[in-house]
This record gives sequence, structure tokens and C-alpha cells, in this order.
Amino acid sequence: MIRSTHNGSSNQSLFALEGLSFEAELSLQRLTPRLTDFWDSQDVTPELRREFELRLEHYWPELFELLFDLYGTRYDFFYHLEQILLTAAATWANRPETLREVDRHRVNEPDWFQSEKIVGGALYVDLFSENLGKLRESIDYFKQLGLTYLHLMPLFAVRPGDNDGGYAISNYRSVDPRLGTIEDLRLLADELRAVGITLVLDFVFNHTSDDHYWAQQAQAGNREYQQFYYIFPDRTQPDQYERTLREIFPTVRRGNFTWHDGMQQWVWTTFNSFQWDLNYSNPAVFRAMAEEMFFLAQTGVDILRLDAIAFIWKEMGTDCENQPNAHKLVRAFNRLTRIATPGLLFKSEAIVHPDEVVRYIGEDRCQISYNPTLMALLWESLATRQVRLLTKSLSHRHQLPKHTAWVNYLRCHDDIGWTFDDADAASLGINAFDHRQFLNAFYTGQYEGSFARGIPFQANPDTGDMRIAGTMASLAGLEQAVEQEDAHGTEMAIRRIMLLQGVTLSIGGIPLLYLGEEWGMLNDYDFVKDPAKAADTRWVHRPKMRWEFLQELNGHVEEGVNSIRSRIFLLLQKMISVRKSLPALAGQQMELVRVNNPHLLSFVRVNTGHRLIVIGNFSEQAQTFDGNHLRTAGLGRFFEDALTGESYPTSSTLQLEPYQILWLSRV
Repeated sequence: MIRSTHNGSSNQSLFALEGLSFEAELSLQRLTPRLTDFWDSQDVTPELRREFELRLEHYWPELFELLFDLYGTRYDFFYHLEQILLTAAATWANRPETLREVDRHRVNEPDWFQSEKIVGGALYVDLFSENLGKLRESIDYFKQLGLTYLHLMPLFAVRPGDNDGGYAISNYRSVDPRLGTIEDLRLLADELRAVGITLVLDFVFNHTSDDHYWAQQAQAGNREYQQFYYIFPDRTQPDQYERTLREIFPTVRRGNFTWHDGMQQWVWTTFNSFQWDLNYSNPAVFRAMAEEMFFLAQTGVDILRLDAIAFIWKEMGTDCENQPNAHKLVRAFNRLTRIATPGLLFKSEAIVHPDEVVRYIGEDRCQISYNPTLMALLWESLATRQVRLLTKSLSHRHQLPKHTAWVNYLRCHDDIGWTFDDADAASLGINAFDHRQFLNAFYTGQYEGSFARGIPFQANPDTGDMRIAGTMASLAGLEQAVEQEDAHGTEMAIRRIMLLQGVTLSIGGIPLLYLGEEWGMLNDYDFVKDPAKAADTRWVHRPKMRWEFLQELNGHVEEGVNSIRSRIFLLLQKMISVRKSLPALAGQQMELVRVNNPHLLSFVRVNTGHRLIVIGNFSEQAQTFDGNHLRTAGLGRFFEDALTGESYPTSSTLQLEPYQILWLSRV
């Protein structure tokens, strides 16, 4: 190709027309000798070189363009580009062959995670089993429940005392010694893989702890590492930024910057004062975090949850959330994994406006994502006994790009924020601000007639914002019913629990349980006795696993006695088993069924010729459903509930009992 050598508009037009394809190709040509030297020095086989170089050729142009857009004006751009390439090559060269086999399989089956057989669980290692060694002894329990996906909450070395539930990481390459070692983690990953359970870990890449090596070097005056963070000599720039920033933890401290006495400077700390935000405008930070990511990948993790993804790029004059360059960063990390560890997936944790959540989802960014809007609106529907806002949202927010999936959950380690769209609410005549105040009152038990027993998290008196903490069972009414020895209330609470689980297990995507839900565990108010936890009300819904429940379950099965806990476990276990038998529940395709009843949620799932209709009643009153809707949506005259085996003809009106859910397939 002949390229113009003249400066000015003609050269700029040609550059714009061609993009960066020539520059990407030329850069790779210049780097190829260094890559060859590396292969030779490591005695990498021709077959492994060829695999890597085929993927490199495919993904390099996009990776180069992303990195050039982010860092191309930097004096040291090419140095970092070379180091990033060599890091990727070293990762592939040193990758255990068992993980390479997983990579090859997933390249050929990119939708493996969309299977109806994928059912997830999340836990804190110390609260569930004390350490990683004992967690390996629990693999049979996970199989018994039906889990095929296990998310371990942060387990890496953290600062002493308050560490934001493990999200203030001191060392990405060392497991918290109270939990075990990196070798324990590798052993666990191997054993999980052997029984078909996917391992998920957190990649906390927005910030480090203030005692991380990089932060320690910054505090010691090392200017190279001070550039890893946002550090300011006075309040001039922080005050300029603060004009457009929101406060994440307003009850902990005000503002987004922390004064450091030792350095006599201000540090950007979006979350807690001990969590220092990383400065991704510095390519050294991207390169360093890529190295940490690949280290985690080599332990055998299958999916990395990208924590606080919305906050990773700062731009003066904005709210510093969901910035365009944040998306470029995620895509660059993704392209690197496609080259070096192609079996590794990303899970987005973006608890932001629904329109922003979906922007992080795609084959070239996060292949799976938490579905915070569904979670919030399922609880909203329980409080209102109506599904109007839920169905409005689902009507245009559930579909995702190909080869991606939602992670549908009801509770997690974090709080509940009411992240529905104000415009969706307004279209139904709902004032969003007032409605959030109602939901906060309802789920803290302050609203007359509420069944919930949640507690406030981060209430901001200036804005009226508040989030909710509480276990699923306590929010669904079980705590209140047990305290009041109310048999009817207990029955209604169990039905609410199974209704919500029935939706997340069937609506499309990966269902995720926060372990403890399977037993209906209630709020743990004793967290206030621990000084490291007392200030964070989210610990109320992070109770310690009680293994006597399993012994109790086995005894009750033998004796034919159903306690509350055993009943919830057995119902959920069966629901998971049934899900795995229904090919219609694979993938994401979901269409709402209009039933002309504001209390009923109904949708149809279709996949490769299989069809299932789900109907759920969000009211404590029995509700009816026109059988003709079932006939036209299900394309049949007789249906059977996969959960109970009961048959339903379409020639008459169907009645759903309070909080009942049906999974109906043609007979």
C-alpha cells in the first residue's frame, strides 16, 4: 500500500480512512523478533506457538487500537506494548496443559455457560468452611444441592481489621493465610473442574488496599508508584472533581478523597479511606494489573468478576462512572485474555443505571453480568404485589447480545439498591423518588403491614438515598413469622422464597444463590460484636454456615419430618434438578406473556424446539389466568407443571394459589 508522505488534511483523511490497521500490523512486525526470542528461550513447541500466534493475529489489531486510543500519546507507549505482549506469551507458554485443554474446548463451544445445567452459588470461604482445605471437603455438598458454578468471595491477602469484606486487597498473589495458600486454591480448582463445577473469583481492579506494595512504595516517596494512584498535593483538583462526584459510603465518610498524614497529600478513595483508586491513565497500571489477572488465571479460575467496573476511569467534569475509556479498558483486558487464556470469562459487577449495565456486556467485554435490575424489581414486585414495573423493564431490558448471559440473583454479599429506570417508572405513573422511599420503608419493616426485616445501609440524609441489607429469608418475611410463631406467615414466607427462586432459575441466564439461602438463614445481628464489622450493616446478611442444618436435614428425611429449613432446602434442591432437565431453560431467549392480571408474571422460554411457560403469582391472594393465553403461548391444549407433575387443560381458567409458580410444558 502506498501511503501519503504529506502532512495536513490529506494525510489525516487517509489516516482516518485506514484507521490503525497499518500501525497495528507494523508494530506487530517489529515485535515479532522479540516474541520469537522468547519462544526460543522457553523451548516452546511449534504447536503451542502456532496456537498463540493465530489468536494473536486475529485479536491484535483491536487490542492495538484500544491501547493506542488509551495510551498512544505517552512517551513510553511502545515499551508497555512490548511488555504486555510478552506477558501474554509467557502466560500461554506456562499455562498448565489441563487449562489449555479447557481453553480449546471453550473456543469451540463459546456458549458453554448458557446451559440449563449451570447453577451457581456464592460464599465467603471463612464463613462457609473456615478455610480452602475444608471447602474441598464440601464439594459433595455442592453436588448434592446441584451447583455447577461456585463463586468464592475475595480470598486474597487483605489489610488487618476492616477490609470491606475482602475488597481491600494487599496482595493479589497470596491467599489470606487464615484461608490457606495459593496451592490450596489450585487444588480446589482442580477438584472442582474434575466434577464439572466452574470456579469464579473476584478481580478487584479498581483499587488496592493502602498496604499493598504499590501503595507502600508510594507512601515511601517512590514517584513511579505514586503515579499508580491519584495523589494530589492540595485540595485544588480534588475540589474540582468533587463538584460532579457522588458519595458511595456517605455514613462512613464524606467526599471521595482521603488526607494521608505521612505523604501530606490527598489520595482518591472512592469507597473506603483504605482503598486507593488505581490510575489507569498510566499504562504501567494497566500492564501491572494484566499481570495480576494472568496470575489469577493460572490458578484455574474460569470466570473473573470485575469488581467496581463502573469506576475505573476518571474524567474531570464528569461523575467518573461509566466513562468511554472504562469500556475501552475492559475490552483491552478481554482481548488479552482471548489471546493468552481464551477459556477465561469476565463477569461484570456494575450496579448502575440499567442502560449503563448492558454497555459492559458483550463477547468483546464481559460475557456475563449481574442483573441488578431484575433483582431489585423482583423485591419491588413482592412489596407492591404487582409486576407492572417488572414487566415494563423486562419488555425491553432482558435481551442481550449473542454469546452472553445474565447472572440472576436475589441476594449477594452486597446491599440492595433500587436500580430501576425512572423513565420506566414514570411511564406507569410512578414517582421514582417516592417509590424508592416506600421500598426502603417496606424492607426495613417501617411500612405498616410489611413482612420484611431488613436494615438500612448507607442512608444519606442529604439526598434521601438508602440501600437495604438483610438475608433473603428475613426480607421475604420468615424472620418476622418465626418470631411471632405465625404458622400462616411462615407458609407465606416460604412461598415467597420459592417464587423468587423459581423466577431466577427459569427466566434466562445463570441463576446464582448466595449460600445460606438454601436453608432460609435469617439475619445475623451478632456482627456488631466484631469491631472490624460493626460499622458495616451488610454483615447482617453474611451469616456463618451452620453445618448442623445438613445433619438435621438427613435426620428429617429419614423420619419424614419437614422442618422449615429442611423444607426450603428440599424444595430448592428439587427446583434446581428440574431446571437441569429442561432444555428450554438454556440460553437467554425470553418472551413475556400478556395475561391481563397485574399480580401475575408470565413468560415463555424457547430453545431448540423446546418450550416452557412460567407463571408466578406475586400476591398473597389466589389469582386466575385465562387458559387460552396458555394455549396460544405454549402451542398446546394440555400442560404439565414440571415442578409438581400436575396437569392443566387450556379449556378453562387456571387458578394460582398465593405466591405459586408454575413451570408448564406441553403434554
